[in-house]
Amino acid sequence: MAEPFPLAPALWAATAAPQAPAPKLAEDLVTDFCVIGAGYAGLSTALHIAKAGGHVVVLEAREPGWGGSGRNGGQVIPGLKYDPDDMIATYGEEKGKKLLHFAATTADKVFDLINAYKMDVPHVRQGWIQAAHAEDGLTLAKNRVAQWSKHGVDARLLSKEEVADRLGTTSYEGGWLDPRGGAVQPLSYARGLARAAMGEGAKIHGQSPVTDIKREGDRYRVTTAQGKTVLAKKVIMCTNAYAGDLVPGLRQTIVDVNSFQVATAPLSDNIRKTILPYGQVSSDTRKLLLYFRLDHTGRLLMGGRGPFREPKSDDDWAHLVRVVTKMFPQVKDVPIEYRWGGRVALTQDFLPHIHEPEPGFIIDIGCLGRGVGLQTAMGQALAAYATTGDADALPFPIRPIDPIPFHMFRRIGLAAIIAWYRFQDGGVKQT
Repeated sequence: MAEPFPLAPALWAATAAPQAPAPKLAEDLVTDFCVIGAGYAGLSTALHIAKAGGHVVVLEAREPGWGGSGRNGGQVIPGLKYDPDDMIATYGEEKGKKLLHFAATTADKVFDLINAYKMDVPHVRQGWIQAAHAEDGLTLAKNRVAQWSKHGVDARLLSKEEVADRLGTTSYEGGWLDPRGGAVQPLSYARGLARAAMGEGAKIHGQSPVTDIKREGDRYRVTTAQGKTVLAKKVIMCTNAYAGDLVPGLRQTIVDVNSFQVATAPLSDNIRKTILPYGQVSSDTRKLLLYFRLDHTGRLLMGGRGPFREPKSDDDWAHLVRVVTKMFPQVKDVPIEYRWGGRVALTQDFLPHIHEPEPGFIIDIGCLGRGVGLQTAMGQALAAYATTGDADALPFPIRPIDPIPFHMFRRIGLAAIIAWYRFQDGGVKQT
């Protein structure tokens, strides 16, 4: 996978807690479980397996958190793309409520782990605001408040004036507040998960890309680029948008879109008080949504979709730079200091997919833009399934690997769809 355009290190790499040593695999190992990928899902899986007493080895192509887990916006948003009524209608009363409980508590898993392991992770939990960019967004907000309220969430509908007060911009027509949401320094969180997993006994090896997975009797031999292997009873693959071609057809089950971000220099106290002054984070109701927050150093971050290709110059972030000053003209003289991006794995039905192409070879794929909480919780569920064999531990059914038809044309089609969505979403209103 190509490196992002090297304008500067990503903000998170510049401000993260130190990485725990994760040396290259230098000898052949035998273990119970081998986890491939040291992002949120893989590290959470390893942590929970080790905590349950299992012997687990994690293999990572780069370093823990290098991929989407260390490059996302750090917003911790509970739930899925589907609303509570949709979940129950799709899966039935019993399974739907089980899935709803899983989705509703994904953010809890993150903050509970940070507290339990005393992780060195700047974090805040003052809620998430979904801002409505138009009338249809207001309808969505009203429906979500009504539905989540039925299930015990203290969700609040916000007027145009209330959203302006909480966000510091008059670009929106209203919205709603979900008190369960929050934010973390995402790379620090990945590194915190790695340290926690190691503390429970997991072994983590970076710079050890996997090149082959082969069944040998009742075990799997996992081979790395340096030729060293891990022989394991079970393998759990958690590579999401960075899956590559290790498993035939898997890469074709997702579309790996780029999510780009920019960050300003630290804001002065006066300006900082005018933007998200109550500590919430926000994303909006556009089809090509914008998401924004302040980080722990007082920088304003703005994120959104980027081109499918790897970035080539500053121009690939120009649309986000324009948005920053349109929405928040008070920062027009504050320089943009960081530009970076990472890939998000989107499935066709916007749900995580769990595959088991052979007994004991488990695959989790699909982070869908809510990966901080979602994949932390998925890791806990994957660990429970891997250690007990009880499929009821999984929030989603195991399904066959089913590539998206005409996948090679998907990006071309999506580029056209994105252009149409940009037209439908309209521009950002000047404050």
